[in-house]
Amino acid sequence: MSSTSEKSSTSPSFLSAQTLVILGVVWAVLALLFFLLFSVPLSKEEGLPLWYSLGTYIFECGAYLGAALVCLRNWKSPQMVSGRNVWLGLGLGMLFYFLANVVFGVWELYFGLDPDISPADVFYVGSYVVLIWGMVLAVTSKRLNLEIWQWGLLGGIAIIGIAVASWVAAPDFFKSQFGFASTPAPQVATVATSDLKAAKAPALQASPNSKAQTSTPAAATDPEAEAEAQVEESNAPAWVKALDVQLTPYAYWVNLFYIVGDVFLLIIATALLLAFWGGRFSQSWRMIAAATFSLYIADMYFKWRDTQAEGDYQSGSLLEVFFVFSAILFGVGAVLEHDISTRSRQSRRGRRSA
Repeated sequence: MSSTSEKSSTSPSFLSAQTLVILGVVWAVLALLFFLLFSVPLSKEEGLPLWYSLGTYIFECGAYLGAALVCLRNWKSPQMVSGRNVWLGLGLGMLFYFLANVVFGVWELYFGLDPDISPADVFYVGSYVVLIWGMVLAVTSKRLNLEIWQWGLLGGIAIIGIAVASWVAAPDFFKSQFGFASTPAPQVATVATSDLKAAKAPALQASPNSKAQTSTPAAATDPEAEAEAQVEESNAPAWVKALDVQLTPYAYWVNLFYIVGDVFLLIIATALLLAFWGGRFSQSWRMIAAATFSLYIADMYFKWRDTQAEGDYQSGSLLEVFFVFSAILFGVGAVLEHDISTRSRQSRRGRRSA
């Protein structure tokens, strides 16, 4: 009986830590190759093909769903040293992000809308809330006995993160402060013709495959009028068009919440990295910190492109692969902690029986 149990415990399992980590690495490499090879459109007018957009959703949704499953597996296990509620927060954050991508994919690919805000943002906002909750629990579960240089590093990263987020949120304000304000375009002589073109111009295209967008509308342009013009051109049902127009006024505040949430997650991730540095579980929390950094990079890049591209930005750019990396790193961190926790518990039992 004992030899049989030893063989079963040492026999490789499909859900072993090594197998799951390898699957995550393969998924990340495939996603990177996919983005590298196909993220450049053949022409600016045609944009990216539908199959490419579907591929980006598949890679992102697959990564977030897998991360949610392994994080929730940690939550169900009583052996997690960092606490079950920590992994409940992280698991729900990954699950909400997966659901948000699915809803936004329907809104974008099926209804043909590129909304500033959509019902998917309910899940996106929820993902930030539970992610912050779970990571705060992880920090508070370990006393922060940081040295002076570590506190300085934490403060420096916080200042850099806030500065980058502020630049992304209000680029025109900082350009004017430093004398980089753009020169206004020359006025067209025929006022009636320019007015007619402005009235018929389509709405600025928001970048899909993300949360609410921070578009910079042209001067004297009503965001609600832009939303109405966009939805009228789509084939979406009437209730979808009405909902899209009704949600548009809340886009600014939702975007502001995302930017603040990104900075807060960046600070918590740095604190986690320093708190768990050198410990037995440092490897897993390094992955969690790297996952948060990847999410920050992807979000800041997207919002910067969205505010700088003047409506020409299309989803699926190369750096959006960091959304995939973020989910995979969350999952790898969960797998590593589960493996270390279960092995340490088994080694204690082995010593007691000996």
